Amino acid sequence: MAVTIEQIKELRAATGVGILDCRKALETANGDFDKAVDLLRQKGLAKAAKRADREAAEGVIELYSHGNGRVGVMVEVNCETDFVARSEDFRKFAHEIALQVAAGAPQFVREEDIPAEVLEHEREIATKRAQEEGKPEKLIPKIVEGRLSSFKNEAVLLRQKYIRDESITVQKLLHETIAKIGENIVIRRFARWELGESIKK
Repeated sequence: MAVTIEQIKELRAATGVGILDCRKALETANGDFDKAVDLLRQKGLAKAAKRADREAAEGVIELYSHGNGRVGVMVEVNCETDFVARSEDFRKFAHEIALQVAAGAPQFVREEDIPAEVLEHEREIATKRAQEEGKPEKLIPKIVEGRLSSFKNEAVLLRQKYIRDESITVQKLLHETIAKIGENIVIRRFARWELGESIKK
């Protein structure tokens, strides 16, 4: 797959890595931005990766209420210093994450937060559904993996498409913000409430 100049520029802006290394990573990852970032991190090149090892204990608890109080969100976003925690860029990022949680209704921050039993349950549902649809037996594992991937894209905050720009994920927005601010940023946790949701269950 041909890698565009725009993709290289984007990866360079997010990681601070040289043009040739960015091109190589994108080519190896077949144009997948997140995979390219991971490749650069594995090589120890990406600044965002270097910053990811640094402790982030400062930050903000962002509160957001949507639809005249029908949805409420609380998000903890951490950074390394109080100075950055008070900066406009960091506050704006925390607010965007709260908006994302309100609109996207994720269940987990990152993929590794999904309990094994939840994945197993989703796998069983996807398998039964594929069997009921009469899909060929040899294709079922691939279909199941595709449906599990779709489930993760909806359920995991970092895998969701960013509500203001669906061409990027929340993970990519996070990398870009780390590169811009120059400190490690961690979306620690969130809680989302919707009016009447406990009544429906």
